Amino acid sequence: MEHLDWIVLAVTLLFIVIYGAIKTKGSANVKDYLLDNNETPWFTVGVSVMATQASAITFLSTPGQAYHDGMGFVQFYFGLPLAMIVIAYTFVPIYHRLKVYTAYEYLEQRFDLKTRSLAAILFLIQRGLGTGITIYAPSIILSALLGWNLTFLNIIIGVLVIIYTVTGGTKAVNMTQKQQMFVIMSGMFITFFVILSYLPEDLNFSNALHVAGANGKMDILDFSYNPETRYTFWSGITGGFFLMLAYFGTDQSQVGRYLSGKSIKESQMGLIMNGILKVPMQFFILLTGVMVFVFFQFNDTPLHFNPSNVKKVKASTEKVAYEAIESQLAELNSEKKVVNQIYIEQLQHNEYDNPTLKKQMIALADKEKELREAGKKVIEKVNKNAETNDKDYVFLYFILNYLPKGLLGLLLAVIMSAAMSSSASGLNSLAATTAIDIYKRNVSVKSDKHYVYATQFFTLFWGIVAIIFACMSSLFENLIQLVNIIGSVFYGTVLGIFLIGFYINYVKGKAVFIGACISQLAIFYIYYLDIVSYLWLNAIGAGMTIVLSLILQRYYNKN
Repeated sequence: MEHLDWIVLAVTLLFIVIYGAIKTKGSANVKDYLLDNNETPWFTVGVSVMATQASAITFLSTPGQAYHDGMGFVQFYFGLPLAMIVIAYTFVPIYHRLKVYTAYEYLEQRFDLKTRSLAAILFLIQRGLGTGITIYAPSIILSALLGWNLTFLNIIIGVLVIIYTVTGGTKAVNMTQKQQMFVIMSGMFITFFVILSYLPEDLNFSNALHVAGANGKMDILDFSYNPETRYTFWSGITGGFFLMLAYFGTDQSQVGRYLSGKSIKESQMGLIMNGILKVPMQFFILLTGVMVFVFFQFNDTPLHFNPSNVKKVKASTEKVAYEAIESQLAELNSEKKVVNQIYIEQLQHNEYDNPTLKKQMIALADKEKELREAGKKVIEKVNKNAETNDKDYVFLYFILNYLPKGLLGLLLAVIMSAAMSSSASGLNSLAATTAIDIYKRNVSVKSDKHYVYATQFFTLFWGIVAIIFACMSSLFENLIQLVNIIGSVFYGTVLGIFLIGFYINYVKGKAVFIGACISQLAIFYIYYLDIVSYLWLNAIGAGMTIVLSLILQRYYNKN
């Protein structure tokens, strides 16, 4: 990195941390600390909701997902707009009317203390893990860039987030997320147009999409009914709907964002804004990854994108074997450039469908996959525990090697800002749930100021826990999928509890508590068997909780 990149990175991050800490220091009471005194306007609510979900993983991992698998991942978000409508007009009025600090307070009023505690504990487990991963993601970047120890970087990033989240609470999270979102979207748009400028002069954007399509990267919709296929239209519109309904409707990291709204209407408008903008935003980020793929059709690609693995294998006795595969890939890259150049020349003459040429492109792509798999096997010989899935390093490799001075610092600031944004929301929600649903509910009455101090302490506590989780993290397929898998394993059961509370007055606390416990254990087992895509776990968990609770309630009524 050049001096200009360091300046851009440091100034951006320090401004956000210092601004958030100074502007929001000192909360008079719990309502101020956790709900920003219900003074948050709808636009800030909407930005905060988007920023909470758009972690560093989104901007680090999603382009790599598109590079390898194309645009199909966008189907994951198809259920989100519908979920926003349901939450805005069903969940929000209930939460505001009851004047709760957390979503789980409602469950005690509707059911009983043990049901409230169960939902709160399930949230604490999955959000604690998720927050650790959002800290871990940017550490990968700086570790690859600087060669610094991952544990050290996890601690540094975690401490930056803790500073302003402890001092300012929800107000600090909301206020800083506006600056963070501005940095994030500005950086992504600039990078997108830089990538386009790097493409061959005779390749315009429209034809670049044809190149991506010829390589199978523009297959957006999959209407197949195979439950084992991870991303389809049906899994997105159903499983995705239930996941988003659970995440935005019952996860305190999101509920806390719109509970701080000035009114029911302001909170609703913020959620609808998120429903309108989220899918286009994810589409754009995926498209950025696809353009990176197109770029590498005309430029040399590495055999493996994880620089740490490459460094280790080249320092081992397997160096010769690995470099032999690299030589084969170099020859393949040259051939690929020629074939793609011929293809874009035909595109200029409006010849969009040359079956012979497309077969060549597909054959080259298959050969490239074989060489990459061979390279991974060599890496595993050096270290059998090495994580060889390098999807999360694709975009990182591009920005480190091809972005101009200053812009590299901005892109690193984008990813760091996203990490801080989602991590701050996570810590704030973990602290709120621990303080309100666990601590306050089980101790004798204390002063309002005492609970502010307690919430600050729990923010610090969960910050340390998240850092520990981050230090224990390792890549699993890719990070964005890992976060969604963790959510899918837990969210369905919690959503089922809330849906019963909102819509089925017949079911009482004992039935829903036992039904939820059985359902959660069943989801663990179903996930272990790996018989369906993880997205379906949300619908299965919610449905199983509802059905079991209904059956148990009928049994208790008869006896």
